[in-house]
Amino acid sequence: MNTVRSADGTTISYTRAGQGPPLILVDGALCSRSFGPMPKLAERLAPHFTVYTYDRRGRGESGDTQPYEPDREIEDLEALIALAGETVYLHGTSSGAALALEAAKRIRSITRLAVYEPPFIVDGSRPPMPDDYLPRLKGLVADGRHGDAVKMFMQFVGTPAVFTAIMPLTPVWGKLKAVAPTLPYDITIVHDHQRGTPYTPGEWAAVKAPTLVASGGKSPAWMTNATRTLADALPDATYRTLPGQNHMVKAQAIAPVLTDFFTAND
Repeated sequence: MNTVRSADGTTISYTRAGQGPPLILVDGALCSRSFGPMPKLAERLAPHFTVYTYDRRGRGESGDTQPYEPDREIEDLEALIALAGETVYLHGTSSGAALALEAAKRIRSITRLAVYEPPFIVDGSRPPMPDDYLPRLKGLVADGRHGDAVKMFMQFVGTPAVFTAIMPLTPVWGKLKAVAPTLPYDITIVHDHQRGTPYTPGEWAAVKAPTLVASGGKSPAWMTNATRTLADALPDATYRTLPGQNHMVKAQAIAPVLTDFFTAND
């Protein structure tokens, strides 16, 4: 097991594969380097890059130090970036995209950034996050009601009710409950951008790296609206729509797009 120590002493576990310029992949909610979309994506990117997947704090084999703050997750990335090389590429999906954007504000060694559908709500095309959502989610986790926390999260992100109902009967349910305590971390990262209000003028000015902002052609309007306006708000961004894709983007659909973007200047 490969590990790196973050600034607060938390051990972060990672996997390295491939060869070429370093590229770090940042997971969304409930996922880790062994569960979710990143393992398949890493496999497709490894012929072109040295790909780093890692367990975000509180997941998999990484540690977790309380109290949680989003800055600690940026420090986790700083530690991994220092290990990977003087300059790196960064790709994040969903709440991992939101984390990657915040990291790019601060870490100048991120020379190119790609984000897929950070789950922001910037207009009235869907209801905003309720003010009491994060406190209620934290309460479920504190009470040990991890299954209820997962269901609450799934309902909010729009998982069809039939899937939410049958999920506890599937083998994956245990894995989801195991990482449920980290759901408040993801919501903490995104909740300021889920109020149904536009981005604050200039709030992305510190993201200097050329950025690819992508969304799926089958994704809902609220998500497409947020990604398009994000691309407009960033200092140096390109917007791409991936035909036939939704929020659960397929590795075979996004890997060529990422490869083209990250090798554009090679």
